[in-house]
Amino acid sequence: MRLTYDPKLSTLSEKLSTLRLESAKPSLGTINLDFDIGELCSYTKTRTTGLAPKSVDWIQRAAKILWWATCGTITKKSIDSFRTNVLAKYQSQWSKNKTVAFAKAFLKYLTKTRLDTRYQAFTVYLELPRAVKGRKNVTNRIITMDDITNVLKHIKTAHSRGAISYYRSLQYADFVLFGAYTGQRTVAMMAKLTVGQFKETILREKPVLQVRSNQDKIRMEHYVPLHPQVCEAIQLLINGKHDEELMFKYGSISMWMKRQKISLSRIKKHFVLGDLRKFTEQYGDIMQWDQSNRAYIMTHGVSGMDWKHYKHPLPENVYDVYVKYWKGAAL
Repeated sequence: MRLTYDPKLSTLSEKLSTLRLESAKPSLGTINLDFDIGELCSYTKTRTTGLAPKSVDWIQRAAKILWWATCGTITKKSIDSFRTNVLAKYQSQWSKNKTVAFAKAFLKYLTKTRLDTRYQAFTVYLELPRAVKGRKNVTNRIITMDDITNVLKHIKTAHSRGAISYYRSLQYADFVLFGAYTGQRTVAMMAKLTVGQFKETILREKPVLQVRSNQDKIRMEHYVPLHPQVCEAIQLLINGKHDEELMFKYGSISMWMKRQKISLSRIKKHFVLGDLRKFTEQYGDIMQWDQSNRAYIMTHGVSGMDWKHYKHPLPENVYDVYVKYWKGAAL
């Protein structure tokens, strides 16, 4: 703003009386912008197309919080309200970042569609407080060979006493065996595999399952060798099933495991399906399993330059290296 007065006036009171506001520039705190629910829905639909259900849920949840806080009006007050709600609602830093990132992206979208850079300027009010970094510790969730063996015994006992059918006992045991020997993600990958994929694999001299990109969490097509014990168990389960059927009934397995409360040997906690992947990683350290082979099969830590531009293992080589370490393991 620019203040002016007549220098010929002598007294201070006279000078102050002539002061006037000439071209006051608006600040971000006084600007009031709008958007409608249709724009938010359209943007949300575009963002969720082709994503996994879990990702879709997060985006839709963030869109609802943004609408409730702003009701279609972008002001400092409404954006502050959104930020405050997010900080109060979520304890996880990941959840906070995910929700705020959606709001920032939507403001950027409005900037482009409405040709108004003022929308994106409001992202300055969406900065989150710095997270206090805690001390990094080695995981306290230890999963041993005895734990996996105990889970398999629990399944067998449940069948022998009539708690589950023979078919379900095969389903549950095969899921545990495949997960423990390969370290694949249970929900993001194993739940998507089909019977046809396993039928093709077990007929090969070197049984290597080809996982499609749309079946993997990080969208990485890769090969997964099958341990001889897994091949033998899978053979019993696939008989009489159609190729397009899902190999594992994940919902049934997950709910049953949650009810069992199977104790772990090294910690005072119960077994969960995610422990299968932890076992593979931890037992792999004991066997000194080749890091490159392990990273590829588990699609863990494969985002570097080497994997993007240089490495491309052949299925037979993946199998040979894997068997070298895992052939002696028996569950």
